[in-house]
Amino acid sequence: MKLISWNVNGIRACLTKGFEDFFKREKADIFCIQETKCQKDQINLEFEGYESFWNSAEKKGYSGTAIFTKIKPINVSYGIGKEEHDKEGRVITLEFDNFYVVNIYTPNSKRQLERLDYRQIWEDEIRKYLIKLNKKKPIIMCGDLNVAHKEIDLKNPKTNRHNAGFTDEERNKMTELLEAGFTDSFRFIYPNKENAYTWWSYMGHAREKNVGWRIDYFITSKSIERNIKDVFIFSDIMGSDHCPVGLEIN
Repeated sequence: MKLISWNVNGIRACLTKGFEDFFKREKADIFCIQETKCQKDQINLEFEGYESFWNSAEKKGYSGTAIFTKIKPINVSYGIGKEEHDKEGRVITLEFDNFYVVNIYTPNSKRQLERLDYRQIWEDEIRKYLIKLNKKKPIIMCGDLNVAHKEIDLKNPKTNRHNAGFTDEERNKMTELLEAGFTDSFRFIYPNKENAYTWWSYMGHAREKNVGWRIDYFITSKSIERNIKDVFIFSDIMGSDHCPVGLEIN
């Protein structure tokens, strides 16, 4: 089974930059997107053979997630059942016979870390949510998790130590999640691979120079980590400040 995840940084803009070509070329079984930045009724985007599910933020032009799937889910849920966290359209869960797929767009802690306190609460609630699901059946979770977990996961760890996405607090929450029974699929397959990034600033020709961060993930239940066949970073695919990431799993 092949899954792809991509923070498109506005699906309507990404559509003008080759999104459909990439989608059709890859033929993923399940394709998750984050930061759609639109309501479902503001766009007509359907693909033959796929069902789509959208979770938009209450605030227009902000956040939002969507999933396109060839495999029919037996259940779909939006958010995590906590009103304070569910206004921004950040989570969609599809339940299948033998596993769950959870598409997540984690809040950014922002400059001056103005949202870091909220982010810590969010992380705790998401971890509880995933642990609860994991007790029923294995999980494949993906998305823009807005954290580079280890120093190897960004180009300039020393100068970014206290910046959003690389604070000790955010990194520790990722560690807590993994220790709760989950696997970072990319590091499972490529534990020591350097210069493997999924997001680049628009400033200073960062992408051209590959001065990036790996903040987009496929996280699986530890119980199915041996089923992971390969993990991909499509760093040559433009259309967003993020590139798509992929997972092949039995």
